[in-house]
Amino acid sequence: MQTYQGVNENLIRLRTAPGATTRLVAGFCWPWSDPDPAGNLVDDVRVGDWSMPWSVQAGARRLGQGIPKSDFWASAKGGIDQVGWVYTAQGFEFDDDGVTFGPNLVYRPMDGGWVGQRQESRDRIVSRGVTDAEFTAFVKSTYRILMTRGLRGCYVYFKDNSTRDYFLSRVERSSSSVGQVAAAPATYERS
Repeated sequence: MQTYQGVNENLIRLRTAPGATTRLVAGFCWPWSDPDPAGNLVDDVRVGDWSMPWSVQAGARRLGQGIPKSDFWASAKGGIDQVGWVYTAQGFEFDDDGVTFGPNLVYRPMDGGWVGQRQESRDRIVSRGVTDAEFTAFVKSTYRILMTRGLRGCYVYFKDNSTRDYFLSRVERSSSSVGQVAAAPATYERS
């Protein structure tokens, strides 16, 4: 188990080596702004004092220097400076990925386990016209996809302490993943 300050960015950047692919991904819990008039991305994904922009939306035209178009987020060098989500990460594999597990899915044992929090989701397509059970199942599937993109490792930041504690209670620890767990939301390194 490794813990660190920040969401996942510092650790993911440390794991990036020549020829390696690493990316940050998150549940869709934050707004997704269009680029500003100069073509720069807005730091929409915010956790505490950390922030980073989402990957570029499909169809964005004028982009600042070094910002890859949406089709190239997963492979272009500049993709490391943006956060992807399930629709940009699905179908791709990276050497390592850092997942921010947002508040749209929490674990509440007194409420029967997994609870999808529709009010925390920015995915309007999924949030409308489905039952609470269908919404929860979809968001669970989303995080499963995000947490299986890293071939070498997956680093997870949990915004919710109870959800983090549930995950940690289910993790088998090996000698390569022994360490300290922070009292604040922590990370998990797959071994």
